[in-house]
Amino acid sequence: MDSSGLYLDVTDFAHSTPAWVQSAFEFWTEYGLLVFGALFIAVWWRSRGARDPRTVALAVLAPFVTALAYVASELVKSSVDEERPCRAVAGAAASLVKCPATGDWSFPSNHATIAGAAAVALALAVRALVLLTLPLALLMAFSRVFVGVHYPHDVAMGLLLGASLAALAGLALAGPATKVVAAVRTSGGRTAVLVTGADPAR
Repeated sequence: MDSSGLYLDVTDFAHSTPAWVQSAFEFWTEYGLLVFGALFIAVWWRSRGARDPRTVALAVLAPFVTALAYVASELVKSSVDEERPCRAVAGAAASLVKCPATGDWSFPSNHATIAGAAAVALALAVRALVLLTLPLALLMAFSRVFVGVHYPHDVAMGLLLGASLAALAGLALAGPATKVVAAVRTSGGRTAVLVTGADPAR
């Protein structure tokens, strides 16, 4: 798949934007995933007050299925060995952030994979969050092309890989995880209460 033409269009556009826009994208592409981390914590903490153990289970699973998607992304990346566009595309403007070293391959985008997985995993836990997490994931994916370190097809596949794996793993593991949460809640231990919330039946 060759999306170098679209890559050039996006990066040329990036260089035509004001400096503050470029800085904002540089900041987001470097630190935006921390927003998803904060949402994981907030959703888990909120879930502890739910009566339904499945709510807690989905909240606890969210970061784990996201990590699973990241591992899958790394496995694909190491087998494809696609050079970064900031090094491979002739005539491309300099990337706005440092071009990763050779060996840090381009396909698929880990950032986009993590963002796609986190967006879906969080939405499984709290459906209304999709209105926030989906735009954030799309913005993360676009930012990787905007700053010049990924092709458009890298981020598109990253989003697809992350979102699909998170959905499949989240739904497949929800049942067993719900049983574990219910059992842990019943035990009534301090650690159990901290992690899963108090058993509403007690």
